[in-house]
Amino acid sequence: MYTTSSLFFHTLAQVGITHAFVNWGSDHPALLEDLQRQRADHGNTAVEIITCPNEMAALSAAQAFTQVTNTPAAVIVHVDVGTQALAGAVHNASRGKVPILVFAGASPSTVEGELKGSRNEWIHWMQDVPDQPAIVRQYMRFTAQINAPENIPHLVRRALQIATSEPKGPVYLWARREVLEKEIDESLFNSPASLYKWPSIEPTALSPSAVNVIGDALAQANNPLIITSYIGRNPAAVGALEMLSRLMAIPVFVTCPSATNVSLSHPFFVGVSFLAPGTHTPLLSTADVILVIDAEVPWIPLNKDNQGNSERPSDDARIFVIDSGDPLKETIGMDHVAGVAELISRASAEVALFQLLNSGSTGSATGYYTRSRNIQAIHDAFIADMRNAETVMSEPNMPYLPSRIFGALRTAVENKVPHPASTLYLNETISNYPLSWSHLHPDTPLGMLSSGGSSLGWALGAGVGAVLGGVNAGKGVGKVGYELVVSVVGDGTFLFGAPSSAFWMARRYETPFLTIVLNNGGWKSPKLSMLGIHPEGHGSKVTGNQLTVGFGPDMPAYVGIAVAATGGWAWGKRVAAGDSLWETMSEAVRIVVEERRCAIVECVLESI
Repeated sequence: MYTTSSLFFHTLAQVGITHAFVNWGSDHPALLEDLQRQRADHGNTAVEIITCPNEMAALSAAQAFTQVTNTPAAVIVHVDVGTQALAGAVHNASRGKVPILVFAGASPSTVEGELKGSRNEWIHWMQDVPDQPAIVRQYMRFTAQINAPENIPHLVRRALQIATSEPKGPVYLWARREVLEKEIDESLFNSPASLYKWPSIEPTALSPSAVNVIGDALAQANNPLIITSYIGRNPAAVGALEMLSRLMAIPVFVTCPSATNVSLSHPFFVGVSFLAPGTHTPLLSTADVILVIDAEVPWIPLNKDNQGNSERPSDDARIFVIDSGDPLKETIGMDHVAGVAELISRASAEVALFQLLNSGSTGSATGYYTRSRNIQAIHDAFIADMRNAETVMSEPNMPYLPSRIFGALRTAVENKVPHPASTLYLNETISNYPLSWSHLHPDTPLGMLSSGGSSLGWALGAGVGAVLGGVNAGKGVGKVGYELVVSVVGDGTFLFGAPSSAFWMARRYETPFLTIVLNNGGWKSPKLSMLGIHPEGHGSKVTGNQLTVGFGPDMPAYVGIAVAATGGWAWGKRVAAGDSLWETMSEAVRIVVEERRCAIVECVLESI
């Protein structure tokens, strides 16, 4: 017997979805029954099922799986409450522009047994809400109800066609329980929709006039600057960016990154900022031409540097904006960059950069040479300052500094996994973002990722999803060959990430990754936000615990949570002042790479 649920799983497999991250409920009897039919008939299921005890962990895992493999994953949740429990992961998938198919069942609409699957549990009344997809609609690229089995092949393909077209992002389908239970004829498995191509929109290019204007402006500029945030989501665009930067001697500055946008060794890479006051490059205020390409927030107009100078472009600067999906930031209530730009284009960064490379625009060779030497000096100083910071010793009996921790981690990883392209960092360090994105910055594309959003709790589930994407050595499933996945989180982020669920998933599906917990005793970022507005106020004079952003005095046992959730499979250690940092990092990396177990290192920082 085949049902709508049979056709749903069949269609997912047809369109190339290999993994479904699931949290089952009372709306899913037909799905569970059909999966067991598949096992009885074929020995396995059409789509690999990953059980997830927490919905946010499920969507975070699916997001990282998709980020790593460039193949959409599916997430299946339970009615309105499961949709709500996806929580901030919905924001992350949307802001990160990650194509994921989310499916939820819904309470039955019949109550007298008119159809198979009619209401027979009290929760079916509680969970029947007026507009279930409204819970997530503003974050989804497409929402639709499956009303009948006949159009499942069309709806799934249309949803994924939209999800994988710029601006990419998640989509949401839902169906009532009776629809999922409906028996169907096997002929529906050969729907005409399966013969259609359903292609994603092709990458778009700059107009010829835009190529000429931007190309000539960059070529003739005295002090050009490129700013980006997420161009590295497309590795081919990274190569084009570095070529254009070298050709025209243009410095590259990265703001609020969510991917590896430029190689650390690129001679014109001049730094990273998450736009705290005083952290933007001084090149911004002196630039006469600025190319903002695939950037979230290139600068904050209100900010000033340590000398009181504005950290914004000069009024005379020519500003050009290129974005692959949303150059006007239409999903953001207010944006400032579009108002000062001379030209705005919706175009693929990769295509646009190669157009500019081939535009024939040229400037002064002597000017390029002089500028290149000056930019190289800024780059070299940036690297030297980082490496020097990694050697700075703390005061006696004081915790290790974050820069020293990152240096020890990077060195331990490089010693054990010598090929840089074999390591993936999942970065959710929040208040330590500027340091971690600098000190751990890979030299290859796709070497570091973040959620792309601001909802905390992504990195632990993401560790599972990234490894499931084929990155664990020896399985050879994925499209990339990572030997080691490292999730670097704060203590607050760790707790947001439903750690008991995430580490249980890691044990269940043998997806070992290394977790570094930077324990500063609570939520430092809210305190920093307060200090940004009230630098000398009452709150500036008290501890984090008094301010109610601290987790003390009795801190959670972060290592113990991971070890307990895995039944003792995970290895872990806490590193406080005076403990052996280098030896602990080396052993943690060895545990993951050689023994294929999760490892967790809690690093105690100075408390907030």
